[in-house]
Amino acid sequence: MSVLTRRNFVKAAAAATTLPILGGRAFAADPLKVGFVYLGPIGDAGWTWAHNKGRLEIEKALGSKVVTSYVENVAEDASAVPVMRDLVKQGNKLIFTTSFGYMDQTLQVAKEFPDVMFEHATGFKRDKNVSTYNSRFHEGRAVLGTIAGMMTKSNTIGYLGSYKVPEVVLGINAFTLAAQAVNPKVQVKLVMIDSWFDPAKEAAATETLANLGCDVITTHTDSPAALQVMEQKGLYGFGQGADMSKYAPHAHLTAIEDIWGPYYTSRAQAILDGKWTSTDTWWGMKEGTVKISPYNAALPKEVAAAADKIQAGWKDGSYSVFTGPIAGQDGKEKVAKGVRMEDKDLAVIDWYVNGVQSS
Repeated sequence: MSVLTRRNFVKAAAAATTLPILGGRAFAADPLKVGFVYLGPIGDAGWTWAHNKGRLEIEKALGSKVVTSYVENVAEDASAVPVMRDLVKQGNKLIFTTSFGYMDQTLQVAKEFPDVMFEHATGFKRDKNVSTYNSRFHEGRAVLGTIAGMMTKSNTIGYLGSYKVPEVVLGINAFTLAAQAVNPKVQVKLVMIDSWFDPAKEAAATETLANLGCDVITTHTDSPAALQVMEQKGLYGFGQGADMSKYAPHAHLTAIEDIWGPYYTSRAQAILDGKWTSTDTWWGMKEGTVKISPYNAALPKEVAAAADKIQAGWKDGSYSVFTGPIAGQDGKEKVAKGVRMEDKDLAVIDWYVNGVQSS
């Protein structure tokens, strides 16, 4: 990452005033400073890695018009507030806070600095200078569920989750419903670890799911640790946030890839153009923010074809895994037959579908 300090820039600008004007400009304006708050390390190979890839795409697309910076390993608690304030004091005029647990902290700091624009990932609270953005990860989860339901031999598949927040609940339900659609006998075992990134916990939870008889496991946590356990045990699974096949070439059937670059670049450009407004954005496969990695050669042709059909349906709008009838864990109807759940309900979902077995 290139770094240009304000002191050096001012010196360069002063020197440039003594030069003849070429092409109508003697020197460029101050670059837009864009800051990022990351939950985990940029080397987690998943969630934070994908966000950081998006940050780098801003620099590639906008060049000298921007300078970006980041702080990694920021906890989702009050300690995030001084981190955000410090990014403001460093001159950042656009700040992305990249995890659900930063929601209230983002709003707090945004009120203190109304001339700074904030973007909060996966949240639902906005303000005049706070936008929210999300990706339809559940679209990818339905693809993974379809594959898992067709690949399982035991009819018992697993889901490793982090926290019971809407994004995760939505993923669990999409995975389960899609698996049930191709294999009515399937059971889904759920283990939550109350952490986004903790390789030791992720590995231990995967051991638990394997001991429960799961032969295909998907993860909603950020490291490749779970896949590495599956590789050792001869099980199948999926990458989270990025293609993780290099960590588990046998176990890794495919992955949901998070593609943030186009959104990040568009929002930085909006600041540069003076057109930024507070919005709520929820893109998915159609817009390219959710991508499915290349399939493992272990996938039979009919499984790959079924997964491709789900992707195509999401893209052209003909498919939604959240079309009734849908029952909750207790077996009671939550969504009537033929009714497609609306975004406003999906965004705040807090209940599991029938077939999810959790403690």
